[in-house]
Amino acid sequence: MPTAIAVTSADLVLPAPDRHTPPAVVLHPPGQLDLAGALAETSALLERHGHVVAFVPPWLPTATVQRLHTVRAILETDRIALLDIDLPPLATALLVRQLRQLSVCDFSPGVIASAARLLSHYIHAGALLGSVARLDRVPVGLKAHARSWSPSAQFAVLAHPTPHLVKLTGSGGRGAHAGGSALPPGPAYATHLTFARGQLASDWVAAELAPAWRVQGVMENPLPADSPVWWATAKLVEFAAAIPDPSVLYQLVASVRREECHWCGLELIGDRCAFCAAPLAAPPPAETGDRTPPPAFAGAPRPRH
Repeated sequence: MPTAIAVTSADLVLPAPDRHTPPAVVLHPPGQLDLAGALAETSALLERHGHVVAFVPPWLPTATVQRLHTVRAILETDRIALLDIDLPPLATALLVRQLRQLSVCDFSPGVIASAARLLSHYIHAGALLGSVARLDRVPVGLKAHARSWSPSAQFAVLAHPTPHLVKLTGSGGRGAHAGGSALPPGPAYATHLTFARGQLASDWVAAELAPAWRVQGVMENPLPADSPVWWATAKLVEFAAAIPDPSVLYQLVASVRREECHWCGLELIGDRCAFCAAPLAAPPPAETGDRTPPPAFAGAPRPRH
């Protein structure tokens, strides 16, 4: 069985692009399952798949994050990777789907888990917003704050990979454009654009942004439940552009040098093991000769940066 890719909400599971992409596992939150049930649920996943890669973005409820770390600590296993990559919800769902696509390839669990951070750099995530008055994810100037009080104000905001904010002129629908400023910079490689509507009636993303970014396809999906909180308004249309082709994703990951984790022995790419959180370079040995467990085994969430 391929490595299990797990999420904590069904709205982070986008439709599979082909019949080869496996579904993601939806873990029950604390309000739906007690600790004993969560331990049984995770143990069954490990028994069936061998390894579990779970997305634990920092915008999840604190109780959900703590539950996942607690389960991992009680099971005392290095076969659960908890990924805390901070992307907007729709972009997170796209990254989840990319890992689902890679999980059926010949990559080891350690490479699949550590590939998430690499692939996140190739996702362009943003939103069309009716207000940026409470937005704290992207730098917002005083003028943009003041313009947010206008009932017809709309802003094109890019949160990742580089923050960018543009005030749109017009109604934000067909024909709207960035008054005097460039549109949010798009990807320089082939992508598909996915968007999800909140309480904002606009076709700007599909009609204006998609052609400007020269995307190869456009798809609409339901808005993730956490998106209005992430963007600090329900008046939005969230969007994200990502590489859809699994062969290109495979080449990206396969081109990176693989290392062996000095702590748990799994393969990895990058500078840190996604399963045990040990850095690539082994720390100097303690004077007593004992190894100090890496921070992920403490059972508590790592500090957020």
